[in-house]
Amino acid sequence: MITLKVNGTSYQVSSDPSTPLLWVLRDELGLTGTKYGCGVEICAACTVWIDGSPEKSCDENVGSCAGKSITTIEGLSPLAGGATHPVQLAWIESQVPQCGYCQSGMIMAVAALLKGNKKPTDAQIDSALSNICACGTYPRVRAAIHKMIGV
Repeated sequence: MITLKVNGTSYQVSSDPSTPLLWVLRDELGLTGTKYGCGVEICAACTVWIDGSPEKSCDENVGSCAGKSITTIEGLSPLAGGATHPVQLAWIESQVPQCGYCQSGMIMAVAALLKGNKKPTDAQIDSALSNICACGTYPRVRAAIHKMIGV
């Protein structure tokens, strides 16, 4: 058994330690907000936080996550005191998503960026966001971030 701490709750999972964290989150814990996109760390749709750092869960073995704090998109609202997280509100206000498939990973990456940098430059935003959006909502993403930081 592997003990995972996900969104502040401890879970015992019986997965093989080499199973990607993504599949344990989705299939065993029912946390389907984290999306499967490519499976090879390129698209970042599967981004979660591991010990506060954005990581791609498709290539993170569940065995390496034992004892670490994992936050998924479902865990952002509790971090905001139970309210909708400010990044999620900005996404809604700026109508960022089109299909929305990549957005949970994008939101996790942006929330991590803003947690450590309240006024990122465009270069810092570009560096922090490796997420692929097939709909091409990048201008809306940048507009939402700019609105949040008062640019």
